[in-house]
Amino acid sequence: MFQTTTVQGLRAASPESQMPIVAPGFGSLQGFELMQRAARLLSSSTLVPVAYRQTIEKLDRYGNVKESRENPNALANSVVALNMAQRMGADPLMVMQNLYIVEGRPSWSSQWIIAAINGCGRFSPLRFDIQDLGDKEVSYTTTSWNNGQRETSTRTITIRDKVCVAWAVEKETGERLESPKVTIEMAVKEGWYTKSGSKWQTMEEVMLRYRTASFFGKLYAPELLMGLQSVEEAQDIIEATTGPDGTISVNVDDLRATAQPAPRQSAAVPADTTDLEARELAAGPDAAAAKEQGEAGNPAQGAAAAAPATLARPASVQQPAQTGATTEDPGLDPAAVEHQIVNAKTLDVLDLASDSIDGVNDLGIRAHLHEIYQDRRAAMVAAQQAEQQQRPAGTPRRRMAAPE
Repeated sequence: MFQTTTVQGLRAASPESQMPIVAPGFGSLQGFELMQRAARLLSSSTLVPVAYRQTIEKLDRYGNVKESRENPNALANSVVALNMAQRMGADPLMVMQNLYIVEGRPSWSSQWIIAAINGCGRFSPLRFDIQDLGDKEVSYTTTSWNNGQRETSTRTITIRDKVCVAWAVEKETGERLESPKVTIEMAVKEGWYTKSGSKWQTMEEVMLRYRTASFFGKLYAPELLMGLQSVEEAQDIIEATTGPDGTISVNVDDLRATAQPAPRQSAAVPADTTDLEARELAAGPDAAAAKEQGEAGNPAQGAAAAAPATLARPASVQQPAQTGATTEDPGLDPAAVEHQIVNAKTLDVLDLASDSIDGVNDLGIRAHLHEIYQDRRAAMVAAQQAEQQQRPAGTPRRRMAAPE
């Protein structure tokens, strides 16, 4: 009934300790299965970014879960992140939280790049030297679309030029290592500064530090970044590609124009359309024509109905004009969005029309439209409540029996 334990038995190694050590990886079947188990564990957590989660939840405007669907790429993305973390000797969760996908290309956050350089032990902490060069007029080339034709023009903008250099001391040799110089003038000529919604116009010193840190890491410690660039750099820089004829060419304006078909027909959107219909019309004439053929309804109205007289905006919300600055993405027409909000008949149509506010580029006009939406919604809710209070008074008259 009782098992006798001997000294020889205690000295003998347990069966578990005699098993070979399996490390996650692609080198063996056991390692690959172990990596998949770890990937499933991480993908089921809500602490990882959306690209790695098993379930993608779609929220409404109030933060409630409206739809849930399975992410088919969650397991594969988690396995790739685990492999990168294993090769770099980093924590998998930290890699997932700092790895971004920009147009299908993985990119590191700039904070991760600076932390990797500071923590590798080969350099002193990364430092930045910023010098103010004063006001300067910079000429740059921009491309715009006019009636389906691409037009190239040269514009001039006045900037407060600054130059930044990232540097660190190599501990082994004591040599001071510096990154290439990055200036605001370079950002303008490269097209980073004049992009719609560019952070170079509002956070120029932060963007200067981020860009020089990325250049420093790619020059002196590319093994830390595994050949990847920063997320800000991936959004601004497009690498040159080789064509079928062997020529190497790149046009940043053409690549950005593919994301927005030209010309944009926001002014021709009917005044009584909802936000969904307005976006379908803005997506292109083919999509709008296919929708009109597939369902019966009223024909689309002309452009004259899309530009009604609107309330006058105060001077504080007018978009400030910048000398030489251009906006490649005009966004939705503020007049058409305001007309949809003002002429909404029901709360559902009003809430749907309010979704178009985020499509307006100017932040001042966007705030003005949110005020109009809130006032309109409050008025409609008050009208509905008053109508519901009046209904019980008329109910007894409708239920009176007819005289015999």
